[in-house]
Amino acid sequence: MSILSPTSIKTIFEQHKEPTLFGKWIAFKDIQPLFEKHKNSFEIRQMGFSELQKPIMQLKIGTGVKKILLWSQMHGNESTGTKALFDLFNFFSNNNEPILKDILVNCTLLFIPMLNPDGAEVYTRVNANNIDLNRDAVDRVAVESNLLRAILEDFKPQFCFNLHDQRTIFGVEGTKNPATISFLAPSEEITRAITKGRIQTMNVIVAMNDLLQQIIPNFVGRYTDEFYPTATGDNFQKLGYNTILIESGHFPNDYNREFSREFTFYALLQGLFHIAKNDKFDTYESYFGIPNNEKIFFDVIHREKNKKDVAYQYIDKIIDNQLVSQLEKVKGEYLKTKFGLNEIVFEIKIN
Repeated sequence: MSILSPTSIKTIFEQHKEPTLFGKWIAFKDIQPLFEKHKNSFEIRQMGFSELQKPIMQLKIGTGVKKILLWSQMHGNESTGTKALFDLFNFFSNNNEPILKDILVNCTLLFIPMLNPDGAEVYTRVNANNIDLNRDAVDRVAVESNLLRAILEDFKPQFCFNLHDQRTIFGVEGTKNPATISFLAPSEEITRAITKGRIQTMNVIVAMNDLLQQIIPNFVGRYTDEFYPTATGDNFQKLGYNTILIESGHFPNDYNREFSREFTFYALLQGLFHIAKNDKFDTYESYFGIPNNEKIFFDVIHREKNKKDVAYQYIDKIIDNQLVSQLEKVKGEYLKTKFGLNEIVFEIKIN
């Protein structure tokens, strides 16, 4: 496998990180001004409108025969992938490094950086009609779901990258580390059979994991491959479009998901480079060596001797046009086997 240099890729990120995007609440108004600076490098067009008539944009670059479709923010409150994509756009627009040439000569890339601008505007998972786009691949009730399917069937990608954020509750099996990045090669049906398409998807994930293990060892997990009959990735995989799910999660003290953004950028660039440099994607066994995601964390746990431990989770809300994270008590959880991203231990002092 062709694995990028951790030192080189970190330099690339630091040089091309998009400075205008920060934090978890990224709406269309935040990315709209950025399209102008990429117009000379990308073919940019509006692919349609959301339910509330907000533009949904696409960017296309490259001349290669290997077609790759990437989309982010189908859940409006999951923006880490969007930030990483705009960092990637800066690299593509301002660089002539061999990495970039390899990708653009061998691949044609089509990006949808914000599929659900209505949900992004109000920081919700669902679209304006309360539809979860990631569970709408069969019925396609939402206009956004139909736009994505139309692009899929017209573009006919060899690989897809489906970018999400995962909650802070997930950790890496066998460790006390949060799952900062998790990968999934979605199942095509209920038996979770290892099909040719899944093998190819796993192969790309192995390359991305090999890079990340050099940078954030033991902070990478494998998302459950339980089959979801209405999910986007599962259905695209079943249709023959290899779909790689990336879940950007928590890194210690990174509630703005800025470190996660950086590691998502690394995974994306490594994945694209691996696809560009290879024609066979048949080595996959190491995929199952990636530890499972486990629900082992709470944001805060209060522990006091001889008293019941108490857990709290941050709930994000928009208040006075600001994203506010408020702690809410979690009821009914057994906490002896759980960890707090922040733990407060009350000690009883005896005079």
